[in-house]
Amino acid sequence: MFPANGIFIFYLFLNLCAVKSEIVWYRPEQIHLAFGQNTSEITITWSTFSDTQESTVEYGIGGLILKAKGSSSLFVDGGNGHHSQYIHKVTLNNLTPHSRYVYHCGSNLGWSNIFWFKTPPQENWQPHIAIFGDMGNENAQSLTRLQEETQRELYDAILHVGDFAYDMNSENAKVGDEFMRQIESVAAYVPYMTCPGNHEEKYNFSNYRARFSMPNGPDFPAYSINIGPLHIISISTEVYYFLNYGLKPLVFQYQWLEDDLAKANLPENREKHPWIIVIGHRPMYCSNTDEDDCTKNETLTRVGLPFFQFFGLENLFYNYGVDVEIWAHEHSYERLWPIYNHIVLNGSYDAPYTNPKAPVHFTTGSAGCKEGRDNFTDPRPEWSAFSSRDYGFTRMKAYNRSHLYFEQVSDDKDGEVIDSFWVIKDNHGFYKNSIIDWAKIDSMRLKNFT
Repeated sequence: MFPANGIFIFYLFLNLCAVKSEIVWYRPEQIHLAFGQNTSEITITWSTFSDTQESTVEYGIGGLILKAKGSSSLFVDGGNGHHSQYIHKVTLNNLTPHSRYVYHCGSNLGWSNIFWFKTPPQENWQPHIAIFGDMGNENAQSLTRLQEETQRELYDAILHVGDFAYDMNSENAKVGDEFMRQIESVAAYVPYMTCPGNHEEKYNFSNYRARFSMPNGPDFPAYSINIGPLHIISISTEVYYFLNYGLKPLVFQYQWLEDDLAKANLPENREKHPWIIVIGHRPMYCSNTDEDDCTKNETLTRVGLPFFQFFGLENLFYNYGVDVEIWAHEHSYERLWPIYNHIVLNGSYDAPYTNPKAPVHFTTGSAGCKEGRDNFTDPRPEWSAFSSRDYGFTRMKAYNRSHLYFEQVSDDKDGEVIDSFWVIKDNHGFYKNSIIDWAKIDSMRLKNFT
């Protein structure tokens, strides 16, 4: 039997534990950033496992002197456990260019640690971006280097080209929670821009749509963002493969994409943002041995729906002068020669990426996941310029309107750069044999004017 004072101390201990548990339950976690409608807006997203009735970010240059409020929504995973959490979103507007902000997020029931982010300069921005796909909780080979280089302020943004956690819905979405905690040391400091992959499909991509805050909102996966001289377009290749959700997402994305490309090609827009870059999960071309869609001649991403071949993207991207197409899905790295319709269209024999006559493709899906690596065919296709099974990721730097630099980092070789190349263009615009829909461009010009 406890003495009277012992019982009192015991119950006091239980109450203190309950209070501590409640504070932790309300405390923000899984904090990550994204660009808003433009690079002068930052959206901060986080989770709590109880309703805080408040979503607040305190921030400022040199101190937490400003305050912005947002909202939260209850997300319930589709698994049997019905795992739930409140996902909070706050957008910071009218940020001062070329500045370093500090911030924390939360409510009176609990605050996060203090983080920071940088805003870009108004002019002569040379954005430096890390790019990869297919990174999971287990075997995330590139994550440590990405964490270190982010803390050294090496990057202005991250592009994660589909397939997260493996999978975010697994174990009643607990795997998704753990993944978002793992990337916080990257994503809480630089905008973490994404596109969906096949591993996000479960429950109609609900974990992906709820957890990431991309510019067009959760109900439409495609968006575009201008980052210095870059016009980056993010698409969902999965609308071609999961037709059980209907044709509407595919048709709507294609129509939106054509409008966006036409607008990007207006002279005043292409002058400001000359490089048009597309990211999407499943590649049009690859030379891996896994009998995946891109190893066949008629990929859905490339030519469109089976049999009818409607809504294919290769012709659309060629006709609208897309410069670079970045893919993942294959757990490897592969750089292609400039290519259209299986034909290599190099700029010249000595300088294939100088004024190339077709888009430049590469696949960067080797950041590391529990499924391991993919092999390549032997012999190599003539359009495959370089390939590697090393774990790693890609760095991209836009030096100016004419020079774009890429390098592939190997985690197997302790950060060694195993491939690098420049894409150099004297002029941006349509390729020689493009079929140009001038009526579409004129309609975009009218919309832009009005």
